[in-house]
Amino acid sequence: MEAQYQELAKHVGLEGSERIPRLFKMLASLDEAELLLAMPGDVPGLAEKLNRPQQEIAESVQALYHRGLAFPNHKTDPPTYRMPRTPIQFHDATILWPEAPRELLDLWHEWDQVEWPDVTRFMAELMPRSPMRVLPVGVTVQADSHILAQEDVNEVIKNAKRLAVTKCPCRMTSKNCDHTVEACLQVNRGADYAINRGTGRELTQEEALDLLRQTEKEGLVHCTVNHKSIDSVICNCCPCCCSFLEVAIKYGNNVVEPSRFQARVDEDLCSGCEICLERCPFGAIEMKSQDGREDGVSAILADKCLGCGVCRVTCPEEAISLVEIRDPDYVPEK
Repeated sequence: MEAQYQELAKHVGLEGSERIPRLFKMLASLDEAELLLAMPGDVPGLAEKLNRPQQEIAESVQALYHRGLAFPNHKTDPPTYRMPRTPIQFHDATILWPEAPRELLDLWHEWDQVEWPDVTRFMAELMPRSPMRVLPVGVTVQADSHILAQEDVNEVIKNAKRLAVTKCPCRMTSKNCDHTVEACLQVNRGADYAINRGTGRELTQEEALDLLRQTEKEGLVHCTVNHKSIDSVICNCCPCCCSFLEVAIKYGNNVVEPSRFQARVDEDLCSGCEICLERCPFGAIEMKSQDGREDGVSAILADKCLGCGVCRVTCPEEAISLVEIRDPDYVPEK
């Protein structure tokens, strides 16, 4: 493998990976790889640095942007371009390249299955907090709980300046289920990027709220970046495809933080129908016997519950509520 692609893998924190250099090679020519390695920079500066014509550099930068390999910073004039900073950014942006060949998606899926578990284990050891967090479903929590604006998906949507939806990169590569593929809700900066790049379509607030309700009915889990500001994405994740949920459930890698809430069952209301048992993606519900009840009632396993509220959505008896168990400052500022 050419040294340039090995160096690109190093730049996204994956030095020594077997598959990441191959992915870069599928996405960029050698000239484009050298351009990526010369970043950050604006078009005139990159042209001077590489001793190439500005027009050639401008065209190459746009092609790399379209493939998800170059990211513009419009705070400078002309814009400054950089390559992906993290494996996650590299993964999601390049999978959403509209012309991505199936070979690229399949190689990403192979990387997800073979290399990603070790990467997330290493991340969990180094990072003080998980990179992602669960958002509770958009239903009313227990009356004496305090739900903050940044954890109320309805309020996030209502306060957003711009909204868009993209396909889910994880479901595009894994194809392990028939859940909605166009399900990643982009917020503000994330929406601007998706619309400008052509990887997403703009939504009204009502359309975004409808999408959230649909994903909740499907049993998908709302997740976002683990800090208070939601300015990029609300993912709607399934445990069979999601890169984060899958390794958290399968390997116990601490890469998804629970919400500040936990499910609670009102045993007097519970009919023992077991719908919640089937829907919980984390195995956090079991049936327990109760005097005088042949079918028993649902019980929450506190150490497994991530407070997503998926169980709450379809409970026919409305026997499940979400209760606050963590302080408001549990979600980090940055």
